[in-house]
Amino acid sequence: MSDQATDGATETFVAHRNLLFTVAYEMLGSAADAEDVLQETWLRWVEVDLEQVRDQRAYLVRITTRQALNRLRSMSRRKESYVGPWLPEPLLTAPDVAQDVELAESVSMAVMLVLETLSPTERAVFVLREVFDVGYEEIAAAVDKTPAAVRQIAHRARKHVDARRPREVVSQSETRAALESFQRALEGGDLQGLLDVLAPEVVLMSDGGGIKQAAVRPILGSDKVSRFMIGGLRKNEIPFTVGLTLVNGSPALVVHLDGELDGIMAARVEDGRISGLYYVRNPEKLSRAESETPLTLR
Repeated sequence: MSDQATDGATETFVAHRNLLFTVAYEMLGSAADAEDVLQETWLRWVEVDLEQVRDQRAYLVRITTRQALNRLRSMSRRKESYVGPWLPEPLLTAPDVAQDVELAESVSMAVMLVLETLSPTERAVFVLREVFDVGYEEIAAAVDKTPAAVRQIAHRARKHVDARRPREVVSQSETRAALESFQRALEGGDLQGLLDVLAPEVVLMSDGGGIKQAAVRPILGSDKVSRFMIGGLRKNEIPFTVGLTLVNGSPALVVHLDGELDGIMAARVEDGRISGLYYVRNPEKLSRAESETPLTLR
């Protein structure tokens, strides 16, 4: 490839990089793996004769999807030996992500966890069709299926996700208010305050990856979750702070123990109360907690 062609390939790749990262991240739930996929996409992209490519954006999305699918299948084997619950890697995001309701919902921890229950091909089809509005013909080329098969997979995946995703899109202000109440109760060791803001059927999932201490199974119910949270902090007897931040397009909590980042806690809020808590403590998943990651659907 000539220097001029390489410059053109680089310019196009950089222009669409945030989109490609978002596609890969929504398919994988891992920023580190998404970055690896982008590197693999770039290596293939510079070998392409751009004069033969009618739609460069679509072609890049196709390469990214194929590489992400390969990575997703290998990740499935890694997750089988993972210690405790596997949670998506949280991303510190800018306010513009939160303002894009469609994008914020698609990368929310609650929806990303639902995507984990799809097969790799179902997840690729769902993400491309429902999140990025890619046509069936283009998806078929990306996943090596016929357009008719892709339509069936998309219908099945949509039905599966709709049955498990949050019933309503909750406003940022409602999520923030619930988290602020949770924060105050946690900092004050207020058991009743926690019980008031947690839904009776709340589920707490914590991800330490075998590196940091975490519950190896989900904790169910407001009473057990409240006592687990307060008991854990009292047992450590280490000074801690809890602050509000924006993670994956939604308000979340960042926890510091003795001045050091301990984890990110995302929440699912329904009817004004917290029905899901997702606490990522695995330090290998906290590299994106200090600086904002740009995400886009376009």
